[in-house]
Amino acid sequence: MHVQGKDTGSIADVSPDELMTAVERIVRHIRHSATAGGLSTAASSALGRLGREGPQRLSELARAEGVSQPNMTQLVTRMERADLVRRTADRSDGRGVLVEATGTGLDLFRRRRAERTRALRELLAELSGPERQAVGVALPALARAIHDRQARS
Repeated sequence: MHVQGKDTGSIADVSPDELMTAVERIVRHIRHSATAGGLSTAASSALGRLGREGPQRLSELARAEGVSQPNMTQLVTRMERADLVRRTADRSDGRGVLVEATGTGLDLFRRRRAERTRALRELLAELSGPERQAVGVALPALARAIHDRQARS
């Protein structure tokens, strides 16, 4: 593994600080690669969640995105005006309201995801076979750890 100018033989040689720097660079690169629709980071994240997980109550969406309900309300209102999301009645609870991506929103979600996928594919193409294999094991393992941690919460 090559990290900050040194050739290391194992992950044990890479400090958590170096890993954090790498994660931040990767996330920033991938996030900046998605330009379709000119969305803010918050709008892109919320639309992505709705695209992957389907309709959600506004309070659930705010909690999942780590923002206050008033901030999510403002964001959803702006996204409604752009025809990316709509509010619908919750059929399981007539008093509740769900936020769901519109067809336009889903199309934009798919285009942005394709842009991010292409950026990641280009990065992976620059790696050696063993490096690609390591990434193919490490990233799903980290995603699984996150999922497991969230399930315990």
